[in-house]
Amino acid sequence: MFRKIADAFKVKDIRHRLFYVLLCLVIIRIGSQIPVPGVNASYFKEWFANQAGDAFNFFDAFTGGSFSSMSILALSITPYITSSIIIELLTIAIPALEEMQRDGEDGRKKMVAITRYLTVGLSLFESIAMTVGFGRQGLIPNINFLSGLAVVVALTAGSCFLMWIGEQITEKGIGNGISMVLLINIVSRLPQDLTSLYEQFVQGRTIAKMGLAIIIIAAIIILMIVLVCILNGAERHIPVQYAKKTVGRRMVGGQSTHIPLKVNTAGVIPIIFASSIMSFPGIIATFAGKAGAGGRFGTILAILSENNWFDRSHPLYSIGLVIYIVLVVFFAYFYTSITFNPLEIADNMKKQGGFIPGIRPGKPTTEYLTQILNYIIFIGAIGLVIVGIIPFFFNGVFSASVSFGGTSLIIIVGVILETVKQIEAMMVVRNYKGFLSE
Repeated sequence: MFRKIADAFKVKDIRHRLFYVLLCLVIIRIGSQIPVPGVNASYFKEWFANQAGDAFNFFDAFTGGSFSSMSILALSITPYITSSIIIELLTIAIPALEEMQRDGEDGRKKMVAITRYLTVGLSLFESIAMTVGFGRQGLIPNINFLSGLAVVVALTAGSCFLMWIGEQITEKGIGNGISMVLLINIVSRLPQDLTSLYEQFVQGRTIAKMGLAIIIIAAIIILMIVLVCILNGAERHIPVQYAKKTVGRRMVGGQSTHIPLKVNTAGVIPIIFASSIMSFPGIIATFAGKAGAGGRFGTILAILSENNWFDRSHPLYSIGLVIYIVLVVFFAYFYTSITFNPLEIADNMKKQGGFIPGIRPGKPTTEYLTQILNYIIFIGAIGLVIVGIIPFFFNGVFSASVSFGGTSLIIIVGVILETVKQIEAMMVVRNYKGFLSE
């Protein structure tokens, strides 16, 4: 393995791209330490620890702690991700966008430009909401129009900078730049989380208990990584046969191939959507100063809080877990339905003379693909649920307060695997043995 890594660094182009990515990631982490002007960062961090509960934990994990320290990169890359998802959804509903998407490279550039503008708009909206919401609670000392404007500009500029640097990584580095930004933010929190686990379950114990705790923690983490790897790599291959046809004086076609359908067709999107919806009421309540409200509203917030699931003293709160599972399964089907069109696949196969053995072309092929797709989506959704709720179980039963969970692991493993595959492809072109060869 180390020899193959050394081989990758021997390729000048790959070496330069890797160093470029490393430089960009260092810049991102430096930016995460620069506080927003006019904000008392220490006071904000204390407020976050005492009042936010888990309403912002999901968001803070994606920002690499930039949100809790209120740095200029506090919004992170989330406005760009939200914009990309919105544009993708609107493409299904708006024919003009759908036509633009099919319009080759020019259409792609226009879609990218629209996504950028929407990112700026969302960043501006979120910055204003945060400035007004926190300003009313005294978290921005001596707030006035100019100091509020400075906060809004700093947060918006920080989010746009991350969008730009992500695009630069994609163009001049290796891997998907936006995914790399998420990766470095999530990984930056791991030392803090591991330290928290050590202090909670290992420190101060006897040698035997310390060893047992370390083994259990390591086994759980390794198990989750293995599950995520299996979930990301699992595919269902649909065999496709292309009929022979005469072109001039030659017979062409007759090849056998397959359509690879990923079991986890929607990736990490269902968990992100479900977690965002579950945490949204808590975020609104925090901005409105109602986070500690009692009565029915407080009970609802407690049910939606992932920290209260699996709490044996309050079994009612685990209703939120059922809601979470339903949302994950729903969004797995919903997102796949708008990104994978069995009818279009069947039509393209028919035009090219392809067919699935034993299935007639046209409508029967569409129905067959839909049936198979529904089956594997359910399996993928259940896999996502298992990976997602394992951290909730240990947080609820053992109070293992850590920021990383199923979502973080799926992103980490997915980004690493895709980056390794890209390096592998670049090395194969240059006649090098890649990372994935045996």
